[in-house]
Amino acid sequence: MKAKEVKQLSTADLKEKLAAEKENISKLRFNHSVSPLDSPIRIRGIRRTIARFATELRLREKQETKK
Repeated sequence: MKAKEVKQLSTADLKEKLAAEKENISKLRFNHSVSPLDSPIRIRGIRRTIARFATELRLREKQETKK
């Protein structure tokens, strides 16, 4: 997902998608350790998506504490 799409999601959706992506990356890493993936670049993309979700959640958390 792009940053613009992430900003449009609600906080609950962000948390849900973050948990799903973390589960997905753990499965991919396990599968990659057993047998190489066709495209290991997918792991990098998912890791970056997780970072986008976490960053947006953190920004929203900071904004709420300022109020």
